[in-house]
Amino acid sequence: RGSSSRSEAKSGRTDLIFLIRFRHCCLLRNQRCILAYLYDRLLRIRALRWEYGSILPNTIQFHMSTEEVEWFNRYKKSLATYMRSVGGEEGLDLTQDIKPPKSLYIEVRCLRDYGEFEIDDGTTILLKKNSQHFLPRWKCEQLIRQGVLEHILS
Repeated sequence: RGSSSRSEAKSGRTDLIFLIRFRHCCLLRNQRCILAYLYDRLLRIRALRWEYGSILPNTIQFHMSTEEVEWFNRYKKSLATYMRSVGGEEGLDLTQDIKPPKSLYIEVRCLRDYGEFEIDDGTTILLKKNSQHFLPRWKCEQLIRQGVLEHILS
């Protein structure tokens, strides 16, 4: 009906001009709504990288499309490249200390078996379920976000 209504409007059916403009405005509105929705999802996916780290839980990945997972992986690589380029030899991990720390060391409880975990001085700690440790905040913050460790508040 689209091409026939256009030809009728050109030949003098002015009542169809209003319908064509209305339909066009509806299509533009739908396009704006879809773009706003997709942009909001990208912002949320970007926030997931900062909240959970470079590995997303399966429950979250299940609700993402393959394109969104690909975008997350590209963003993750881009962020890692940038963090390696700043801060000297080892780079600078911008995902650490999202909230200002009150102390440099915190007490944590292991929620599941994780295995060996090495801290700065070369000491290796075995993270077993229900074990408690006093660790540097910046070394275990990522594991807290992944659900491996739990911060014990005094």
